[in-house]
Amino acid sequence: MDSLALFCTGALLAGGIYWFVCILGPAEQKGKRAVDLSGGSISADKVQDNYKQYWSFFRRPKEIETAEKVPDFVDTFYNLVTDIYEWGWGQSFHFSPSVPGKSHRDATRLHEEMAVDLIDVKPGDRILDVGCGVGGPMRAIAAHSNAKVVGITINEYQVNRARLHNKKAGLDRSAKFYMPRAEAGRGICRDLPSIEAGSLYVSYEWVTTDKYKVNDPEHVEIIQGIERGDALPGLRSYTDIAETARKVGFDVVKEKDLAKPPAQPWWTRLKMGRIAYWRNHILITILAALGIAPKGTVDVHEMLFRTADYLTKGGDTGIFTPMHMILCRKPETPSNS
Repeated sequence: MDSLALFCTGALLAGGIYWFVCILGPAEQKGKRAVDLSGGSISADKVQDNYKQYWSFFRRPKEIETAEKVPDFVDTFYNLVTDIYEWGWGQSFHFSPSVPGKSHRDATRLHEEMAVDLIDVKPGDRILDVGCGVGGPMRAIAAHSNAKVVGITINEYQVNRARLHNKKAGLDRSAKFYMPRAEAGRGICRDLPSIEAGSLYVSYEWVTTDKYKVNDPEHVEIIQGIERGDALPGLRSYTDIAETARKVGFDVVKEKDLAKPPAQPWWTRLKMGRIAYWRNHILITILAALGIAPKGTVDVHEMLFRTADYLTKGGDTGIFTPMHMILCRKPETPSNS
């Protein structure tokens, strides 16, 4: 009887650990597992040092926004966070409004499909996704529109992850990924779709809103926290977006903050994720102590939790939006202005 009880206890414990790590942990079915967390292209023994260098560099975002090293540190950031993003959030590294009766995954997919509908994509058209991450939105867009999608990202590890996901999804022919800095010399950039006259361009920008007060210490702390925790030195105001688009030759067709009512709060998922965070943080701490996860992973996860708190405050106060949408068209003839 004692042996049977011991066996049952062991089986329950093993089942609980498997459920905790492999079933409950990943944000998406068959997604990244906790035991596979890495530092991207950074070797495991250098993750902690790279995190410290990143955090030191981004301590004062406004002071380094024009620094030559910014692209390299943004690349470092995505090496550090990509696996944690995939594991804890999913393959689409963006926010979307909550939709009553829909899961976060379904709400995200609807948001991505709306973006491609805005630019009136037809089957066979070629789309360029700038800053594509690991390609979650691209795969949704390719499946929804039957278009051919090309994605570019600053981070080589994300390119490799994206290609792997595409192959698993059977979309490796309709969605392709490149890293311009590394591959431009090989002629790959010639394959990227150019923005021709009459083409539409849609973008979702992370910006401060009209409620942000530069002389309010609490507001400044929130925005700096978002900048540091998301590698965004010099977060722009919503008023800068259309002006910048016009300066580079676009006509602005439409501009709207998609986070405003009647849209449901985009930060709801961050609030609901507090329990999941502590569960995941305990798990990462254990895996790091056992040498399964690289040293420094705990620090990175803690940084992302602090950032989630700043993002939530930005949403609650209304001083920040990650969904300032601008729809532009490249004019048939260059503007004289």
